[in-house]
Amino acid sequence: MRLIVDVGNSRAKVVVLDNRGTTLEERITESIRSEDVAQLIERHPDIRKAIVATTRGNGAELKALLKEHIDYVLHFDPATTPIPIGNLYHTPKTLGADRLAAAVGVAAMYPATDIMVIDFGTAITIDYVVGGAFVGGNISPGVTTRFKALADYTACLPLCSATEEVLDYGATTREAIEQGVMRGVEHEIRGYIEEFLRKNSENRIIFTGGDAKYFVERIKNAIFADCEPVLFGLTTILEYNAEEF
Repeated sequence: MRLIVDVGNSRAKVVVLDNRGTTLEERITESIRSEDVAQLIERHPDIRKAIVATTRGNGAELKALLKEHIDYVLHFDPATTPIPIGNLYHTPKTLGADRLAAAVGVAAMYPATDIMVIDFGTAITIDYVVGGAFVGGNISPGVTTRFKALADYTACLPLCSATEEVLDYGATTREAIEQGVMRGVEHEIRGYIEEFLRKNSENRIIFTGGDAKYFVERIKNAIFADCEPVLFGLTTILEYNAEEF
């Protein structure tokens, strides 16, 4: 059995998988506590290996915590951990573990294909796997971040949230904000996709992340990931580094 710990900007995900990759337990929390780990291991005493990925800089601490209970624990560091694809990023020490893990995940799903993976989270990341290597990508504010910025940095604009409604223009201030953010993201992503399709004939475009559901219907030539690329990538990286274990 395997344990995957993925700590992002706003939440931590803990997933227990059996040897066939079936999810036995999944928990989403704000942080990982020692008592939570102990209870998890008590429920799943057959966990033999684990991987930790974090964007909060506490990977070594989490690894030490898990090592108290699990024989093999890998702290995924984009700068040093071996991965099954090339990494052409110029500053791997500053590369988010989630971005690289997602690239590994989609490369494993669609081998011999050039891939754009768009993660709609706190930030929107647009990343590329081309010629079997992660070549980099772009980062922009996520949907919720854009709404919050408008409310925080103006005197009178209200805080709004994502909507599935599609209008040509807003007839109220709230509608104008909602449509401005949602359609702004839509047109931004369409531009990236059009450029990618012109340059890459054998291609896949993957949507993932919490806000992806708002854009799958708006943008038809993308595939909504039926499994999470980051989770699949972390599992792939764990197996790649623990083959003999």
